[in-house]
Amino acid sequence: MRANATALILALAMLQPAESAIPNPQSALPGPVIVVETSKGTFAFETYPGDAPKTVEHILALVKRGFYDGQRIHRALPGFVVQWGDPQSRDMNKQADWGKGAAASSGTPIGISEITKKRQHTKGAVGVSHIGVPTQADSQIYITLADRPDLNGKYTVFGHLIEGDDVVSALQVGDVIRKAYVRG
Repeated sequence: MRANATALILALAMLQPAESAIPNPQSALPGPVIVVETSKGTFAFETYPGDAPKTVEHILALVKRGFYDGQRIHRALPGFVVQWGDPQSRDMNKQADWGKGAAASSGTPIGISEITKKRQHTKGAVGVSHIGVPTQADSQIYITLADRPDLNGKYTVFGHLIEGDDVVSALQVGDVIRKAYVRG
């Protein structure tokens, strides 16, 4: 009977996956969640610090210092994106310049491109915009309103919408971001 028990234990041990096949629990952990309260309601998105560490760090620092509070949505195209992150959008008299030029950012680019094939522009992807040079992405954030494979390989996706899809879809140019914060 002892031999049968030993054989059974050995057989079960052989069925267990090798240690290298077990996923790294660190890579599976969700990143910080950013909550955005707008004049149309609240939405939240998770971040991917494992895939875009510098981008997530940069955006979290901006959120924590209140950079986005009081800004407005400066781009809203149905079936495409909703975008914010231009401090000029606090001034309605500068609406023609929203989203354009050096003043349309925090003034401190991320300085690195973290574009990856792993994170694609599916509906609800959260990315950072730039003016043609991915390393110059800064404070402008967008959320895709549909799958946008045409954006893959061009922009860093650093998060994904997890709450408030209906809010994001309802946002229009000029809607106010009352407050953005990290869920604690």
